[in-house]
Parts: sequence; structure tokens; C-alpha cells
Amino acid sequence: MAFSETDARLDPLVDAAWSGSLILIVGAPVSIERRLHIGAFIVAPDRTVGLYTKRHLGAFGAGASRDGSVPPAEATVFHPGNRDPLVRLGGTTAAVAVCADTGQPRHHQAAADRGASAYLASMFVIPSEYEREAGNLEGAAARHRLVVALANYGGPSGGLASGGRSAIWSERGERLVQLEVAGTGVGIATATPAGWRAEAIMLDGR
Repeated sequence: MAFSETDARLDPLVDAAWSGSLILIVGAPVSIERRLHIGAFIVAPDRTVGLYTKRHLGAFGAGASRDGSVPPAEATVFHPGNRDPLVRLGGTTAAVAVCADTGQPRHHQAAADRGASAYLASMFVIPSEYEREAGNLEGAAARHRLVVALANYGGPSGGLASGGRSAIWSERGERLVQLEVAGTGVGIATATPAGWRAEAIMLDGR
């Protein structure tokens, strides 16, 4: 199931990025030198593929599930990684984060120190932790002048409920857009001379 860095299963994503002039950031387990990592493949329109590997591994407490059944701690399966490429989005430079990475202030600081003006966080946040995690990202946006995007899962996974509500914050910490708790959707924030223009689109009619 784990991907390699040159995995042929990435080919459809490479084609999609090229044909749509998109940058895709896609999570997957990845094997590097016989060690498993939590990875985020960065697929660019020029058909190049970069790789971010999660630095800070996480775990859910028993209270995350009503019956106390939770997935095993990530450190029992995965190793922390050190791949941390920046993403070039036109004139914008973005840093990538996965889940527990965002809880480390030095991770936000490192992104800003390297010249990032955006911070792209892929997460699975349960309902009871959503406000804390969102507040953390809002604070990072304002503190480091970063546009912050939170992509949270829009449904249950691994026996746990998700808090959904993917969101984008401006570089002043202003919440520009937020999706619903459940369902598939896209949050769009566009910088214009008159300020930010934002839109939330739910794709499954919710």
C-alpha cells in the first residue's frame, strides 16, 4: 500500500496537474529507505513531483471516540520525516504541514523564516479539538503574516468523527471562508486589488 517516490500510481495525478494547470498536494504513506513516513506528494503542472514528509507524529487519546476505540499512535507505524520543500504558486511561496506539525510553533516560524507567505495544512481534526486547532492556525496566520489554509476531512474515518469546516485565513488572521461540518466542498480565496474575495462551494448539495 505504501508509495515509493517514483510510484507509477502517481501518473494519473501528474496528468491531471498538467492538463488542469494545477498544483496537487496529495497525502499517502511513503516508503523511503525501508522506513514508512506520512507523506504529501506535491504534483506540479510541469510534471515534477516533490515530497513533504510529516515531521511531528501524533496520536488520539481514548476520549477521541465515544467507545474509546482509536487508531494506534502514528509512531507505532511511521517515522518522522525531514523532507520539507516549499511550493511555488505563481508569485506566492507556500509551506506544507500535516496534522500534528501545525501544533508546533517552530514549524510556523520555520515556514516564515524560509520566505513562505502561505501555509497549507492537511489535517484530520475531531469535533472536540476543532476550535483549538483553528485558533492555533488563526494565530499563526496573524503572527507570521501567512495566508493559512486548513484542509480537514469532511466525514468519519478510522472510527472517529471529523470536525470538518475546512477554512482559509488571511495574513491578518481573518477567517475568509469556512466549509460545512460534513460533505465534500471547495473553499476559494482570491486576492484582488480591493481585498480578499472568498467563496465556499459544497459539492454534494449539503
